[in-house]
Amino acid sequence: MKMTTEKSMSVFKRLIHYVRPLWPVFLAAMLANIIFAGVDSYATYLFKPLLDKGFIAKDLHFLSLFPLIIIGLFLVRGVASFLGTYALGWIGARLVFQLRTDLFNKFIEVPAAFFDRNNSGKLLSKFTFNVDQVSYTTGQSFSVLVQQSFFVLGLLVVMISVSWKLSLIVFLVIPVLALLIRYVSRRFRMLASRIQETMGDLNHIVEESLAGQKEVKIFGAQGYQRKLFMNFASYNFKQSIKMTITGAANTPVIQFLAALSLALIVFITFHRTVSLSAGSFITFVAAMLAILRPLKQLTQVNSDIARGLSAIESLFEVLDEPVETDQGTEILNTVRGDIGFEKVSFSYPAAEGGDEVEVLKDFSLNLSAGKSVAFVGKSGAGKSTLMHLLARFYAPAQGRILIDGMDIQHLKLSNLRTHLAVVSQHVVLFDDTVLRNISFGMGSVTEAEVIQAAKAANAWDFIQALPAGLDTKIGQNGMGLSGGQRQRLAIARAILKNAPILILDEATSALDNESERLIQSSLEAFKKDRTTLIIAHRLSTIEKADWIVVMEQGKLVEQGDHASLMKQKGAYFRLHQEPGGL
Repeated sequence: MKMTTEKSMSVFKRLIHYVRPLWPVFLAAMLANIIFAGVDSYATYLFKPLLDKGFIAKDLHFLSLFPLIIIGLFLVRGVASFLGTYALGWIGARLVFQLRTDLFNKFIEVPAAFFDRNNSGKLLSKFTFNVDQVSYTTGQSFSVLVQQSFFVLGLLVVMISVSWKLSLIVFLVIPVLALLIRYVSRRFRMLASRIQETMGDLNHIVEESLAGQKEVKIFGAQGYQRKLFMNFASYNFKQSIKMTITGAANTPVIQFLAALSLALIVFITFHRTVSLSAGSFITFVAAMLAILRPLKQLTQVNSDIARGLSAIESLFEVLDEPVETDQGTEILNTVRGDIGFEKVSFSYPAAEGGDEVEVLKDFSLNLSAGKSVAFVGKSGAGKSTLMHLLARFYAPAQGRILIDGMDIQHLKLSNLRTHLAVVSQHVVLFDDTVLRNISFGMGSVTEAEVIQAAKAANAWDFIQALPAGLDTKIGQNGMGLSGGQRQRLAIARAILKNAPILILDEATSALDNESERLIQSSLEAFKKDRTTLIIAHRLSTIEKADWIVVMEQGKLVEQGDHASLMKQKGAYFRLHQEPGGL
């Protein structure tokens, strides 16, 4: 529990750091809420002069002024309520804007390993559901907290001004209330954390079911997905019910303690232990009754604040993630394309409860600029991992990777990646126009350059047939296109970038033989004067490479051109002869 308290304080301090630049608005909100609470408290105190001066003493001057006092008070109250609620709402909206901006910036700056251990459903849940919880807390919940807290304080001041002796009874109950609220806050926080965690799981399941809806249907997995969903949904439901029970039980307990105090006060007053005028007694009782409402709201809002703090904590966990390491200082303005791997070893982090997966072991290889090099081997041999290391998505555990003799770790990350173009088997397109997808990330390029790249990738004919040509929106991940069309757009994007090092990771796997033949002829011209690294299984692609590298279990076992490797009758020959071996 101590750790929970320390964590809460740490989260609160960081939240204050976010709000600090907005302190003038926050100060105005606090002042407005103090005035609001003060007016409500003073309105309760007015029972005393109204009874003693008005109805008992018949003070006509006071009675004539009283309506004006009421109108003035509630005019001030209305203005203060509007300003306080608006100011806190504005702070909440601004905070959400800043958190979402920081989260998005973090998502696009964290290393690839972060996404290996965090599924996108949970990350999206944090970005939407958790941030919305923060918005509600900092806006409506915090407004209620501030207003009602000052109202309670104001009512206590009214009670003390009427009778400090009777007020002692109220103060005896306050420590009990504080302990109860503390316990409830901790329980709310724990339950809120569980609810938010399962919301991420639910989002993940729904996201996978939507993305793989064809696979779910063809394999008859509706029952399995439904059961998986129901497990998390039921757990989420149970935690929500526990939170509801805690809140529902908390309010009547607090009200019962307040009622005991009120009964004791009435008993003491009517037995003349404390002498009060009629106006003072009614004012004291009115304040006691009035304090029940803000206490109830404070206990109810407690659960919302607990959700908000838990949500903020989960967001800070993401924001604390380190970004991609970039200690490089060197810049290569031009690159020939010589690539070297020197005793490179790499292991993927262990999955939960497992061991690290070693993928590369003392891998060494030198490649000359301007050559096309095909990497072949069984699945898991480490071919794609080499490409990921070259792009510095990961860093080798041992060894160095060189471009034109320079260790890529010494290069600025942005500079390194300007010299690389990648086309992978898993094409990623964006819910935007064809034009923007081909020119993605390349700043100002002309439409003519985009068309030239599209023609080189054998994509121009089908682009022209689209309803709006280059301006056609292709839907999420290009779902409005065939697999071959999507892959040709990705190849056009790489061609347009015109980088000196081209990585083709199963780039033609989704194409039919005719489309592949046309693209291969285009790529042959494009590959001139650049280093091309190819991962492929099609013999037609591999045999045309200038050099072939054969890998087994993270090690280089053979290298050479197609003819020489076939003559050796080694690993490459065996892969070549096996049905589906390459």
